[in-house]
Amino acid sequence: MESLRTFLGVDGGGSKTAFVLIDEQGHVLARHTEGSAYYLEIGLGGLRALLTRGIGAVLRQASVSEPHYAFLGLPAYGEDSRAQKELDSAAWGALPGRRYHCGNDMVCGWAGALACQDGINIVAGTGSIAYGEYAGQQARAGGWGELIGDEGSAYWLAREGLTLFGRMSDGRASCGALHTLVRQHFSLTHDLDLCGAIYNQPVSARSQLAELARLVVQAAEAGDAAARALLTRGAEELVAAIGAVRRSLKVPDGQSIPVSYSGSLFQVREFLLQPFTRALAASGAYELIPPRLPPAVGAALYAMKLSRRPIGPALLETLARESAGVPSG
Repeated sequence: MESLRTFLGVDGGGSKTAFVLIDEQGHVLARHTEGSAYYLEIGLGGLRALLTRGIGAVLRQASVSEPHYAFLGLPAYGEDSRAQKELDSAAWGALPGRRYHCGNDMVCGWAGALACQDGINIVAGTGSIAYGEYAGQQARAGGWGELIGDEGSAYWLAREGLTLFGRMSDGRASCGALHTLVRQHFSLTHDLDLCGAIYNQPVSARSQLAELARLVVQAAEAGDAAARALLTRGAEELVAAIGAVRRSLKVPDGQSIPVSYSGSLFQVREFLLQPFTRALAASGAYELIPPRLPPAVGAALYAMKLSRRPIGPALLETLARESAGVPSG
């Protein structure tokens, strides 16, 4: 009797990368987590090593030699044509049969949140990006990276929070809880010592700096009005990206379209998810739905879609039941 076919999903993130192997009935066979897959930070060699470790780990867990098909969602994929061949070949060592497809990690979030159905997903993790599909069309907005954009992301929030600290320090803004939290976090003797802490230390790396977003969240929880305003502004930026995707997809005016979300920042319910929900409701015809599956499981589901395997309700029900606790990239 022929064994069940397996499908591998890789949700590469700026902070961590999740690997998931499922079978064609929707059972989660193995899962594994590695660090950042952002090749601009870890290098192409680092990316190849990470994929080899992670893919090898899930295949060994499930006693599978190679999946029937795989989808690898990689941060910054498609954003530099010079790197395309290197990224496409990064998993050759781990998947010698080359039965896989690479794409931007935004697809993982969309495929998981909406179970590969028409709609738009917005990601707010280390970076931010909106991606949607509608009537056979695909579109994205945002995702321009930490120096150009990524509005509403953890990196953006951290950067804006440090800017706010500077304004509080020199009197351009009223001091709030954020000022105290930043001083404590960096053990600053003088406020200007922050420059040395940021510019002269490894903390300036993208994934490490993004972790400082939690200081803004803590300040908001402590009642800092300026920190709360930053989070609200971030939510509005995310909704603006969704609107841009809707226009690119040429969704008819008045036509409701599903919207979902993924990424670590959406765990901040009171200060990000709630203002995001309000801004989305005021901006157009959308049906906001909670994410159905984690992005890594979405990547495996997308691999199944690419291989033209049917995706039915029973499979999705099994996936939802068994994917609890699967980490996001």
